[in-house]
Amino acid sequence: MGDYPRFGDAEMRRRREALAAAMAEHGAAHAVIYGANRFGSAVGWLTGWPVTREALVVFTPGERDLLLVNFYNHVPNAGRLAADADVRWAGPRPMETAIEELRRRGGGRIGVVGPLGWRPHAALAAFAEEVVLLDTAYTGLRLRKSEEELEWLRVGCELTDSAVRALHEHAAPGVDERDLGDIVERAYVGRGGTTHIHYFAATPMDEPELGVPAQWPSARKLRRGDALTCEISASWWDYTGQLLRTFAVGAEPPPLYRELHAAADAAFDAILACLRPGASAADLVDTAGVIEDAGFTTRDDLVHGFVGGYLPPVLGSASRTLEPVPDFEFDAGMTVVVQPNVVTRDERAGVQTGELVLVTETGAERLHRFKRGLLRI
Repeated sequence: MGDYPRFGDAEMRRRREALAAAMAEHGAAHAVIYGANRFGSAVGWLTGWPVTREALVVFTPGERDLLLVNFYNHVPNAGRLAADADVRWAGPRPMETAIEELRRRGGGRIGVVGPLGWRPHAALAAFAEEVVLLDTAYTGLRLRKSEEELEWLRVGCELTDSAVRALHEHAAPGVDERDLGDIVERAYVGRGGTTHIHYFAATPMDEPELGVPAQWPSARKLRRGDALTCEISASWWDYTGQLLRTFAVGAEPPPLYRELHAAADAAFDAILACLRPGASAADLVDTAGVIEDAGFTTRDDLVHGFVGGYLPPVLGSASRTLEPVPDFEFDAGMTVVVQPNVVTRDERAGVQTGELVLVTETGAERLHRFKRGLLRI
């Protein structure tokens, strides 16, 4: 792989052809692919450069990509990672630089992928014959993973397993949530992994106050008798695992937490048994009714597509449906997180369990190896 891991020529050609086909369906001659502040997965998917400050790709089928990068000092590294693109500094007005190239390539209808702000969008719209939004089409291209993508994803899942294993082994009373972040990151950063998320929440099991992990760590120290819930994702170059687990700290879990976790395990098992090509989103929501049957509800999403974005379908359980259940069927090659966050009706107590799985022709395949269950610290 050399200094940096790279996808093979056939995989990169597959991506370019898929994007070109999506553009042709929308009548777009060129595409501008945008990302900023480490957000905008399409840039890295197409070129190999994970977005840092700001990046634009000018993509035209049959021509070499132009990758425009800010900051100026990021350009040399981008050139090494995106070796198949023409890599340049984006300049003080990145969209104007991109428009210069689009003018050279002939203009016309131009597709856009990514979180383009209104000012650059207005500049592009003033130049283009028409601006075509391709975000939905791009999302469709990311739903099914290639074999090579799955190889990278298995690395991300193993790094995530290592992080949760380290948490299980080293978390203890007296350690605060900031320390927990340090514990999990030490398990993968030295191996080339990066942090996607690590969310934690701790609350006394005898007088609980929190039902779902928090996105920002607090200074609260773990105590004996706590329930510690976590949602952890480590990445291997944008290929990210996800594990959700609950731990009882220094004490046996009381009946309420055992009941909550039993409902969560039952929902996880039922969804996995249902998850196969042809299964619908509605099938999964119905299957998860064991949660409501047990007298509980959920706060977090029940199931969502993942890797390459927060992908469809995004589903809640029957008692926590924020939007209508979409008309969606699963297919082989899709990767989804099954994560029943079962909580009491007042949401003061809750457990988190689940993980990323792969839909195969014969059913769901677990991509993680870390043990399941309500575990003891």
